[in-house]
Amino acid sequence: MESTAKLKDIELLIRSHFGLIYLDTAEDERAVVLLQHLADRNHLRFFEWSATKGLRRWPLEMAAEGSTDLATALQLAERATEPAVYYFHGLAGYLDDRLVQQRVKDTATAMMRRNAAMFISGADVTLPESLLPLCTHVRLPEPAQEDIVDLIRNVIRDVSSRKKITVRLTSDEAGRLVFNLRGITLMEARKILTRILVEDGILDSSDLRAVIDAKKSIIEKDGLLEYYPLESSFRSIADLKGLKAWLAKRKEIITNPAQARQFGLTFPKGVLLLGVQGCGKSLCSKAVAMEWGLPLLKFDPSALYNKYLGETEKNLKRAFLMAERMSPVVLWFDEIEKLFAPSEGGSDDGGVSARILGQLLTWMQERRADVFVIATANDIQKLPPEMLRKGRFDEIFFVDLPDPETRAAVFGIHLEKRGRDPRGFDIPALAAASEGFSGAEIEQSVVSALYTAFASKAALETPLLLNEIRMTRPLSVTMADRIHALREWAREKTVPAN
Repeated sequence: MESTAKLKDIELLIRSHFGLIYLDTAEDERAVVLLQHLADRNHLRFFEWSATKGLRRWPLEMAAEGSTDLATALQLAERATEPAVYYFHGLAGYLDDRLVQQRVKDTATAMMRRNAAMFISGADVTLPESLLPLCTHVRLPEPAQEDIVDLIRNVIRDVSSRKKITVRLTSDEAGRLVFNLRGITLMEARKILTRILVEDGILDSSDLRAVIDAKKSIIEKDGLLEYYPLESSFRSIADLKGLKAWLAKRKEIITNPAQARQFGLTFPKGVLLLGVQGCGKSLCSKAVAMEWGLPLLKFDPSALYNKYLGETEKNLKRAFLMAERMSPVVLWFDEIEKLFAPSEGGSDDGGVSARILGQLLTWMQERRADVFVIATANDIQKLPPEMLRKGRFDEIFFVDLPDPETRAAVFGIHLEKRGRDPRGFDIPALAAASEGFSGAEIEQSVVSALYTAFASKAALETPLLLNEIRMTRPLSVTMADRIHALREWAREKTVPAN
């Protein structure tokens, strides 16, 4: 189990006389269980402190008098002589106080002289400079598959003790349940499963959707990432043969990661899709996740920026941590150039954009989790040159306007999607008339023709579609110079996606 390996790391830290240890985890309950186990197998006493219950020795003896006061609790821990592990719940919230910082420093220094250590935990805690020399950082890994399986068994057993429970899952459905519970804390997973079982006493395939919906709400609660259900596939995308072939070669790495590692391959980093607006870049991002069978998280740059110093960088870090917790996952940066242009009023943002760029580039270069990044961009001029350097992405693809054959296929897709048989239309004529149209513009011509037909109580026919096409001025006309410049830039620097 991962907890055994992590316990050995923490034991080594205590023997190395680290008096203050920060556990980087949002799972307070899991941290308590791990530290209890550590203390027990090393014959150390275990103490817990909280602002409401004070300093108590496990198994939850009466709290020391007056120890709900943090200063008193720290003083008791400093003066103790026995080997012990101390866990302070919520201590990070007090660390802005300089007096608290000094008391923590005194306590940690005293513990360094004996076989003892003080632990604090939390997600994304910023330690004050004065404590950094005394503190070491340990990040708890995300729950392994075995941990989730054990949790499901325990929840079923606990709820079964109160009411009758029926489990109707095939082995494949049970595997999907475990997969769907990845990326959230064990406490969150426990709440979801308990609610599902208590509602009707049945755990079956219909509950897989309920798990995904509950997980979606958890992921989206701070507004940084949007969880997309797997709905689109490559069948809904015309052309992009070059990109599809590149992705198909790497699908085997996703489905057989262990064999890929043995063969010397690593999880792909990602791709940058550059091109003309409306040509299917965003749709392809969704389709990749569907084809690979991976969750899709969309990053929202508009939710990133915060007026308070340092909060923007913390928001980005939280988004990265969530993506890593969900791995393997597809992380989609739609119009990534917007990430570096938070305001229209000028470029003086106090250095935030530069720090965001540095943080993003470092994460893209050094991340170890299986996160496949898909970034789309419409304006190459707004992308920092560092983003385009080899190694940030596996490949940069250029998505151009569709050719006649592809335009014909796009018309067929959108007519069929709206309940029309493409064989009843002059598709070659439509494709020829829509030269210079993007996929999105072709779709809009179909939608506009449908509105016209509905309003006039007429059938949707080829002449109506041709009329809508003639009335449309595509981007290739209104922005001809920009598209020409983009194509010229991409000619030598990118790989054709079409």
